[in-house]
Amino acid sequence: MDEVIALFPTPFMRAPGVLPPRLVDGLVTHFSEHAVRDNNSSAQLAHTEMLRPSDSPLLVDVAALVTPKLADFGALLFGERMGWSLKEMWVNVLRTGGHQAMHNHANSFISGVVYLTTTHTSARTVFMKSPGGADFLFKNDHADMVAGPYNAEKWVSPEPVPGDMVLFPSYLMHAVPPNAGGQRITLSFNAIPARLDSWGYTIKFSA
Repeated sequence: MDEVIALFPTPFMRAPGVLPPRLVDGLVTHFSEHAVRDNNSSAQLAHTEMLRPSDSPLLVDVAALVTPKLADFGALLFGERMGWSLKEMWVNVLRTGGHQAMHNHANSFISGVVYLTTTHTSARTVFMKSPGGADFLFKNDHADMVAGPYNAEKWVSPEPVPGDMVLFPSYLMHAVPPNAGGQRITLSFNAIPARLDSWGYTIKFSA
């Protein structure tokens, strides 16, 4: 029997209900008014300054719930369970009509998003193949083409509910299309491992 093998797939973790409703509500109440920094992607997108868990008891609680998931996901990326720390966190407020341009996150290994409010279906996070990847130069792209995991150029993440979290490699390109719904608030973060060891050549990281 023929067999199709997915070579070198990219992991993406969806973790429903990581944050309880009480913590989600506290984050929205406390941090939404601090999201005053403009974003050059859209006039309808603002975010807080870069935060650390020590900046708020709420973020300490977030870190306690998120960090075990980082260890799970990190084992997929690097083949070993190890210590992880949240390097930076920030809250995004996307108002109606706003969007987030395609980007990835530098100087980190795992990135994540926790959804704090209801997300309109138009503003679900979209993940894309990196531009200039190892693809064929001539594409088969027309109305009758059926997109699948081996030929699609983008993937729209499932519709989240408040408290849900997603984790992905920091190099993965992603964006948020124009928001046709109400205010969308998320908590984003970057994480780093305690160390990486390549046959004795060890690099240690500190947040």
